[in-house]
Amino acid sequence: MFDMMIWAGAALSLVGLAGLIWCILRVAKARRAKLDEAEMRATLQTVLPMNMAALFVSVTGLMLVVLGIILG
Repeated sequence: MFDMMIWAGAALSLVGLAGLIWCILRVAKARRAKLDEAEMRATLQTVLPMNMAALFVSVTGLMLVVLGIILG
């Protein structure tokens, strides 16, 4: 059972990492496009919630891994 918790946590961490990479690529693309301040601000406002959600998912996955290791 605890092995499943560890693997589920690892999968969640990878999903969170993929979300963080998506955010980094999206902002890098916007920076390369040399957008003006208003457009850059709008882009960052759309990326910020996804970034926070990806961090939350990643941290939750890491907590599951640690909990599975400690309890197992």
